[in-house]
Amino acid sequence: MEKHEEDNQTSRTEFLLLGMGDMPTLQIPLFLLLLIIYLATMVGNILIVVLVVLEQHLHTPMYTFLGTLSSLETWYSSTTLPRLLASFLTGDRAISVHGCMAQFYFFSSFVATECYLLGAMSYDRYLAICQPLLYVRRMTWKVCLQLVAASWLVGVFVSATVTAFLSQTNFCGSKTIDHFFCDFTPLLGLSCSDTSVVTLVSFIVCFLSIIFPFWFTLVSYVCIIATILRIPSSVSRKKAFSTCSSHLIVVTVFYVTLFIVYLLPRTAPLRQLNKVFSFFYTVLTPLVNPLIYSLRNREVREALRKVLKKVMASTQGAR
Repeated sequence: MEKHEEDNQTSRTEFLLLGMGDMPTLQIPLFLLLLIIYLATMVGNILIVVLVVLEQHLHTPMYTFLGTLSSLETWYSSTTLPRLLASFLTGDRAISVHGCMAQFYFFSSFVATECYLLGAMSYDRYLAICQPLLYVRRMTWKVCLQLVAASWLVGVFVSATVTAFLSQTNFCGSKTIDHFFCDFTPLLGLSCSDTSVVTLVSFIVCFLSIIFPFWFTLVSYVCIIATILRIPSSVSRKKAFSTCSSHLIVVTVFYVTLFIVYLLPRTAPLRQLNKVFSFFYTVLTPLVNPLIYSLRNREVREALRKVLKKVMASTQGAR
């Protein structure tokens, strides 16, 4: 009885993240792989932010949204990967309850912000393609900055709401989280108190922060595709589609993996598969986003070439 009370007390102060599982022979290869992914993610996204800031012709609402998305991805990756890298390096998988709640808060905040930001980007493309004559009047700098600010504020608010309710939950019994970061469902599974209220709150928040912006984005792209298909010229159709294809790929990858993770049943056989998809949308999506935009967007490629030429010229001049 005394030992049981001690375990309960320990579980209130500390969790154990199992991460990728007990694979001692793969610790170093996984650490190196994740380190490369993290560094590439940071460099790629920061490079896009720098390009958007430095290049005058990228000072448009479309690229302001892109720069904000890339900035968000750097924070998004930094909520999970550094902690995971440290656990591979030191072997310490323990995380305090407060640290776990902080990680969940920032992670869920960035997910909600990204959902609304992708919705704002789809609205920008809708105006540009479906109502081009009204684009300049409707998508002003003021509207653009308001949409960016609203995306961040909604993310902060909805995440704070869920985290506040979740932090009031009593955790007891096993302190082991079979995941590589503190997510809502694994945490809720450790609760020994009534979770009906926090489940209801999370359902409402999920609808507001994920489902609503998803449907908004979906409707926007239905209208966009319908408009593009009505364009008589194949050259014009291709040009119109090229302006939104990168964003459409990013939206598809993000939402498909997100829905698979949270709609997949939490049964034991599917737990490892759930981790794989979680890894994809938390780690690989921020990595591929700058690649998609840089490879498929002509203006970003040209801006990158100009910056590289300036850097090379200044390097040669210094010599």
